[in-house]
Amino acid sequence: MLDGPRLAPRSGRPATSLVVLLHGYGADGRDLIDLGGYWASGLPDTAFVSPHAPEPLGIAPVGRQWFAYVERNDRERWIGVQSAQAALDGFLDAELARLGLDDSRLALVGFSQGTMMALHTGLRRKRPPAGIVGFSGIHVLPEGAALEAADAQINSRPPALLIHGDLDEVIPPVALPRAVESLSARGVDVRAHLSNGLGHGIDETGVMLAGRFLSEVLRS
Repeated sequence: MLDGPRLAPRSGRPATSLVVLLHGYGADGRDLIDLGGYWASGLPDTAFVSPHAPEPLGIAPVGRQWFAYVERNDRERWIGVQSAQAALDGFLDAELARLGLDDSRLALVGFSQGTMMALHTGLRRKRPPAGIVGFSGIHVLPEGAALEAADAQINSRPPALLIHGDLDEVIPPVALPRAVESLSARGVDVRAHLSNGLGHGIDETGVMLAGRFLSEVLRS
């Protein structure tokens, strides 16, 4: 079972919504949990959790990975998001049950490999989450004939906000318009922002835009 750092609602009241933060390749849950502190003022009744990915990093003694990242191609990513989906789904189910909430009160926030997981899993939940935020990521799709079968797995179409740096040296900025196109083609209401001068990371503008989006989709 996945686990990681948590932030209880700032209000001290029982949580009325949940934001799950999904870190990138080579990090762990501690990498993103502080975002909850930035957003808590606008989401005082929201709980935040940032689970450690299920696998130890394959190329170093520290860090975690949602899936192995060796070839860094579409085939590897597609196999990877599929293999990690069950663990993430189980964690989401357990956290929602613990708080007495359902998917309508859930938002997923990912960075890089975590964005791949947020988009893949969020679109395949039995009930739609309230929204998805993806920083510096990719909407992972299979190639060729497998695409039709993959589309048949989509159960949910939550609104999404995608943010990418125009100087991203890890995942090229072209991934942003490609994701917007592919998600829109699948009926997802998607917004996008390209951050000027930003590499593979999250800047103040991205944090602000994501906070506004989360406040909007999680409004009681």
